[in-house]
Amino acid sequence: MKILISFSNRLMQRYMPDPFLLVILLTFFVCGLALIFTSSTPVQIIEYWGGGFWSLLAFSMQMVLIIVTGHVMASSPFFKKLLGTLANLPKTPGQAIILVTVVALAACWINWGFGLIIGALFAKEIAAKVEGVDYRLLIASAYSGFIIWSGGLSGSVALTIATPGHFTEHLIGVVPTSETIFSVFNLVILAGLFILVPIINRLMVPPKDKAFVIDPALLEGKEIFEAASGEQAVLTPADRLENSQILSLLIGLLGIAFLVYYFVKNGFALNLDIVNFLFLFIGIILHKTPRQFLKAVTDSVKSASGIIIQFPFYAGLMGIVSASGLAGVLSNAFISISNEHTFHLFTLWSAGLVNFFVPSGGGQWAVQAPVMLEAAQNLDVSLPKTAMAVAWGDAWTNMIQPFYALPALAIAGLKAKDIMGYGLVIMLITGVFISAVFLFL
Repeated sequence: MKILISFSNRLMQRYMPDPFLLVILLTFFVCGLALIFTSSTPVQIIEYWGGGFWSLLAFSMQMVLIIVTGHVMASSPFFKKLLGTLANLPKTPGQAIILVTVVALAACWINWGFGLIIGALFAKEIAAKVEGVDYRLLIASAYSGFIIWSGGLSGSVALTIATPGHFTEHLIGVVPTSETIFSVFNLVILAGLFILVPIINRLMVPPKDKAFVIDPALLEGKEIFEAASGEQAVLTPADRLENSQILSLLIGLLGIAFLVYYFVKNGFALNLDIVNFLFLFIGIILHKTPRQFLKAVTDSVKSASGIIIQFPFYAGLMGIVSASGLAGVLSNAFISISNEHTFHLFTLWSAGLVNFFVPSGGGQWAVQAPVMLEAAQNLDVSLPKTAMAVAWGDAWTNMIQPFYALPALAIAGLKAKDIMGYGLVIMLITGVFISAVFLFL
């Protein structure tokens, strides 16, 4: 394990570029693949790239908000005290790594956006409390919980095919979550990962003299607002409104009222919009006044810069892969060597490969579903299991795909190469387990 970790970390530290440079390199690489393996002309590829460039704007804004609202909520006095109390539980670096991993896994199972933000914030809090814990491994452990998102309650593929009128209904029908999220093979994978991932992370804890320990003072956030005594001696009517606790409470209660209505009507159906809505209005209430809340927002926005710039480039990649037919070419390459026994295994692997170019669960399902479902019908194998093989392939290789790591990295103040070495180890070991389940169960 020590040899594997050392090699993996050296590999990523030496060759893993900044995520922005990586997406630029991937752009040229995908352009080359499309030219070689599809009938697309250079002009068409440029058209596909530019045409798709802004297709993730809504999703990008959701991701920006999940960072900002999560930061704002966590920076409130209440949550700082709560996270600080939980961070007092572990007494050793090993215990800290296990606790962060389990919390991140549980949170990502409930909702992947919620898990990403809570895991990273909790990891930072623990780093300030537990002496000698490796900060890079701590953040990597928080991100490792994301591996189970597609098999959890917010898994986009499973929820899509369970919704009447979805785009593959003519091929697969409406598939209840009892055949996907709550199926035996999916529960086996989830149970195995809840045991396996914490153990892997614990085994990667370095000796004390090799640990990357960060000064707790560097993790302390800036004051969220200025003391009242430092404000203007004479408050204008506008100043009074900006410092009104009543206004914040009223608008906060309006938001909570909608959430109560939503959950009563829809059950515990979390999605990115609801998580952002929840974080936003809790943050407004906990910061007590509009001025304090807006100061917290200003301090949080800078953490979202990577997402704002990089996500359009990934949208351009998706445009090329989808419109050129490259996703189908890659999928068909795996299908050509499959039979009824190995089909789901190769579907998993093909989805893991396509994920590097289409790092969105829903987007990947859109480009792979027609090819994989038709092949599954021809081989007379389980269609719900085929869908989940695509979903798990997407989740599995996210461990070394920085697209979704950006929120955690922004919160932690680290670069992708700082945690991807650990992610590579997790991907390799869990990949064997997940592959075995799809091959034998």
